[in-house]
Amino acid sequence: MRNQHISSFCISFLFIIGISLCFIHSGYSQSPQIPLKFPWAGGLNSCQFCAIDINLDGISDLLIFDRHGNRKLTFINHGTPNTVDYTFAPEYALKLPELHDWVITTDFNCDGKQDIFTYGNGGVRVYQNISDTSLKFKLITNLLESFYYTGKVGILVTSVDYPALADIDNDGDADLLTFFGLGSYVEYHKNLSMEKYGHCDSLDFRLADPCWGKFKESEGGNRIILDAGCPFKDLGLTMYDLRFMVDTSLSQNLKSSIINRKSRHTGSTLLATDLNNDGLKDLILGDVDYPNLISLINGGTRDSAKMVAQDTAFPATSLPVHLFSFPAFSLIDIDNDGLDDLIASPFDPSLFISDNYNCVWFYKNTGSNTLPQFELQTEKLFRNEMMDFGSASHPVLYDFDGDGLQDLFVGNDGMYAGSYYKDAILHSVYTSNITFFKNTGSISSPVFTFVTDHLAGIPGLNLRGAYPALGDMNGDDHPDLILGNSDGTLLFFKNSGNSPGIPEFDPPVRNWQGIDVGDYSTPQLFDLDKDNIAELIIGEQNGNFNLYKNTGTAENPTFAHITDSLGKVNVTNYNVSYNGFSTPCFSRRPNGTTFLVAGSEEGRIRLFENIDNNLEGKFSESGGLFSWLSSTPGDTLFGWQTSPSIGHLTDDQAFDMITGNFAGGLNYITRRLPAEIIQGIPDINKQQPVSINIFPNPADKTVNIQMTNFNQINSVGKIYNLLGQKVIEFPFNGITSLSVSGLLPGIYTIRIGEATSMLIISRRM
Repeated sequence: MRNQHISSFCISFLFIIGISLCFIHSGYSQSPQIPLKFPWAGGLNSCQFCAIDINLDGISDLLIFDRHGNRKLTFINHGTPNTVDYTFAPEYALKLPELHDWVITTDFNCDGKQDIFTYGNGGVRVYQNISDTSLKFKLITNLLESFYYTGKVGILVTSVDYPALADIDNDGDADLLTFFGLGSYVEYHKNLSMEKYGHCDSLDFRLADPCWGKFKESEGGNRIILDAGCPFKDLGLTMYDLRFMVDTSLSQNLKSSIINRKSRHTGSTLLATDLNNDGLKDLILGDVDYPNLISLINGGTRDSAKMVAQDTAFPATSLPVHLFSFPAFSLIDIDNDGLDDLIASPFDPSLFISDNYNCVWFYKNTGSNTLPQFELQTEKLFRNEMMDFGSASHPVLYDFDGDGLQDLFVGNDGMYAGSYYKDAILHSVYTSNITFFKNTGSISSPVFTFVTDHLAGIPGLNLRGAYPALGDMNGDDHPDLILGNSDGTLLFFKNSGNSPGIPEFDPPVRNWQGIDVGDYSTPQLFDLDKDNIAELIIGEQNGNFNLYKNTGTAENPTFAHITDSLGKVNVTNYNVSYNGFSTPCFSRRPNGTTFLVAGSEEGRIRLFENIDNNLEGKFSESGGLFSWLSSTPGDTLFGWQTSPSIGHLTDDQAFDMITGNFAGGLNYITRRLPAEIIQGIPDINKQQPVSINIFPNPADKTVNIQMTNFNQINSVGKIYNLLGQKVIEFPFNGITSLSVSGLLPGIYTIRIGEATSMLIISRRM
């Protein structure tokens, strides 16, 4: 267990850094009519970047592996000099082996092809690249072994450790560095391929140094202690036996404790490279729960490494990496200039810790490969060319303005707002929103135009798991909004306007009609029994579907609970998770038959039929979904927590499907038009964005509030608590100082007009 000691100044500093991102996201800042390059790639959360030639043209392409869903995203590199020039090519992902938790590509056998190392069985699984005229891989070992003192055992590399594969001793074969599972020291496993066989095509490892670099990472955090003594000398069989004990205990308990964040855990990311052109491998290190990278300079020898200097804010030549949480990093020539650039992304396996917005930091190498100089270019590499809404996106197709074209509404579980430490534990804050895109295209060529990501003021409500359902609930011909969320209840927003621009909704009615399905309610309004009055179907975290019948009228609905096992459907796969996270999408074919497309926690999208006149029976699962949605081979797995929406986007007879996933992006499945049907996501307002600046933040008794580009007179500001209750209202004319001494410590939202930001109240002891 790690016990961190963070000063109050550091807490405030980290809060301010995180909160500066809160609610002022403008992820859709493309110029009008400039298309996104990869709109339907599915989003990015917690990624590793790997070079590999997937189309076998001799140019290194790109594999992006997102551990939040074990997603494989493949991109063809066109090799344009000094240009980041890639095309999304998902068909190649089907040719890659199954990957888990982390991935490294390296040519271990010197045949010019990148092989794959990935997590498996508490250690390292290896696939050899045996491509000839097509991309192929062969499993070499499920558990990479090394000679530990008295015999060979599997090298312990946990799912939360990212090892380093590099030629440490410069003899031509790939060696391995990894942290010992229960310790603070780096193990050096020397590859004996060259020594024994005179070539590099073997994976014959021996533990050469249990304390490589002569440094130690502190038990209480990520502090590096140089010139540390090694406690593992002369342990002999004790060390050998301990390896088995650690492997067994970690493989059984580690993953669940990480995901649930019930306890602190070890975990580090490593990259070995020569940073100063002295022929020795230096080390770049990231650590669980910390946002920074540390570089360690090797002042020893090839046979006896010794770290003699450290930099806790790497890279020093630019804005250092500050990425919650636990950055992993790669050296890869991303822009085709012959120099290896630095890419960093979160590695934390916990689903609710990492930054899911500024989550891919690209540092261009402006020096050389022997003396690199890294300069930050963007914090959203590739992500800023995707439809990406944070975590757990929920698309819903609905013709809001009655023009015959289906518009697109996207909810989410949350967008990252900031991180802070409390009781020595890292916490992160996320808030849901609904993004609205108006379909400005035609019946055969949809064009989704960004309207707002603050629909109904939902970011100010501090919700999680926002899931929209739309329909006219009072007979006024204006669609209203029903919102599911993480607490299992519903919120109702009455449509109060008829504006051609941003829809106007009244403040929400919470706990609408007393409906509560448990956790993560996902509603849909659909006329299941064909009586011209819509029923309410609600999925939930448990994986089942709840049916509520309208026993009132279309103008004054009253929803009565009928069953919590509609169709006897439960999408939970207990071999993967105890949660189902069912999301409903009922629809009808042109011949009038009803079908259900359902999302799930495991990521599989299921098709159910035999629904008409069978609402009390069991729906039949069918495997034919993709045969009539797409003409190209596809996988029914799109990452974790899929959320499909199906509709007539390009043909009034045939269907298209858009599905969300935990990575926050969208995938588009169609038989007709390619994904480039979205021509761009232009800004509605090209003026400078209005934002709220709060200082100090966290605040104690008084807070200063200032707005940039503020041009309203006699405005009113409001502060809401986490329940969405207004606790303070104050006049505002651009800048004010406000007493908050009456507020309890906690998280609040300040809203002025359409701008929102977060306020933290933290009393000094």
